[in-house]
Amino acid sequence: MALSRAERCVARLLRLLSRACLALLALVARGPAPPRAVPPPGHPLLLLPARRLAARLRARQVTCVEVVEAYVERIREVNPLINAVVKDRFEEALQEARQVDQLLSESPGNDCLEEKFPLLGVPITVKEAFSLHGMPNTSGLVNRRNVVATSDATVVSRLKQAGAIPLGVTNCSELCMWYESSNRVYGRTNNPYDLQRIVGGSSGGEGCVLAAACSVTGVGSDIGGSIRMPAFFNGIFGHKPTTGVVPNDGQFPNAQGVRTSFLCTGPMCRYAEDLELMLRVMAGPSVDKLRLNEKVSLEKIRFLCMDHDGGSVFVWPVDKEILQAQKKVVEHLESELGVQVQHVAIHKMKYSFQIWSAMMSSKDSDGQEAQLFTDLLGDHGKPVWPLWELVKWLVGMSSHTLPAIALGLTEKVMKLNPGGNAKLVSMGKSLQEEMEALLGPDGVLLYPSHPTIAPKHNSPICMPFNFAYTGEQLQPLCWVQAGLQHASSLLQHSMLCCFTRCVSIPDSWCCSAETCFAAPGQGLCSCFTVLWHLYLLSQWGRSG
Repeated sequence: MALSRAERCVARLLRLLSRACLALLALVARGPAPPRAVPPPGHPLLLLPARRLAARLRARQVTCVEVVEAYVERIREVNPLINAVVKDRFEEALQEARQVDQLLSESPGNDCLEEKFPLLGVPITVKEAFSLHGMPNTSGLVNRRNVVATSDATVVSRLKQAGAIPLGVTNCSELCMWYESSNRVYGRTNNPYDLQRIVGGSSGGEGCVLAAACSVTGVGSDIGGSIRMPAFFNGIFGHKPTTGVVPNDGQFPNAQGVRTSFLCTGPMCRYAEDLELMLRVMAGPSVDKLRLNEKVSLEKIRFLCMDHDGGSVFVWPVDKEILQAQKKVVEHLESELGVQVQHVAIHKMKYSFQIWSAMMSSKDSDGQEAQLFTDLLGDHGKPVWPLWELVKWLVGMSSHTLPAIALGLTEKVMKLNPGGNAKLVSMGKSLQEEMEALLGPDGVLLYPSHPTIAPKHNSPICMPFNFAYTGEQLQPLCWVQAGLQHASSLLQHSMLCCFTRCVSIPDSWCCSAETCFAAPGQGLCSCFTVLWHLYLLSQWGRSG
């Protein structure tokens, strides 16, 4: 997978420009400041997984009011530092907590409660892009700053019906299309472990509140890494399910055309053991497609490893610390499971950014065009002219963020080469087929999910294509902690991918990794991804 001479020259030029941009950002910054983190959670109720918290509530070992009050106090303590919860509903949440306590006092037993209300009394948060009745639903777009949801998104409704209590909505990037959660409506969200660093995007506020112990589970969405990067940068657990399992209804912007195959709504959790429970509730009747009750023997799975994408000219090289973290995961697999991890090279992976960009703007099987990003920026009004917005931004008059304007410009450029886009779309389909053939029904691929640690604020604009490691459209994906480096407090991770019927991998492997490598809330931790595809083409047609 060696680069040609021309590719090496382009890569060096782009990286030189990126480093120059980063150096300029450092110069214009107010000055160096030591890393600053939020205070650790002190209340013991904040350290319980959702599953155990619900069990304690059903057993009347704690009242729901006590639980909600603990989380409200925590949010009030740290949210001024992290700016993650952009609108709260504390009064409503406390009222709902009293109703839960009343229900528990009148219920004779726990069995029926667990079956009917598996999340009874559990506090959750919701990405602001999803409709939560009475809460704003702007997706960071200034034109929508007065929009208030009058109903609940489908997944939010299902979580409420399962007994969960929403505490508020969390920040995202403008129109959910950038990997730093910052916009002109709510401002910027800060990483709880180092306030100078980003939380990822677009579900960055959600990843942040979970890491800061302001919530225990939440709702995110992902079209190119919007669950996965925040899970990585904040050291929590997130899952991008197979397309069509969890409904996307009730979020803005929702996907149209070919993008409906890419956008997925999924759970984000502070603890691994809550992923399956959240997925079952959010999927509703569609959970039967996943066959989550099947057991999996990890010793019988084929493990493969790929250290990097092969050298994309657009993406930074993978940090040595991340490669070292991945190596530790490989060593753990081989020592604990007795398996042999095979190293592989997939040539097309280095074109992930180009493939993702082309597929996002391609037509669907019915010939329907993808919705233009410039139209979304106008929000049902006149489409935004990105060049004019760039001029306005330079003089401080634009209501849009620079990444949103840049994406609009990129969209215009992509339209200029339809032939090249068609070739990239074909390459993407070929890559999918290659992955299916390589992994088969029992294969797992260990692969980095981002080339660098969590960047400092504004840095992503200097390395905009690094999201390509999460731009590949393989599903589902699940971030799992796989280490903790106290000395440098840097995030490291790698990604585990598989096309398989091994539907119990999330519960067994994620919890194992959480126990063996790290625990939530201890610092910026290493992560890797379990990507289990639930290869069920014979069961329900085209998957993922």
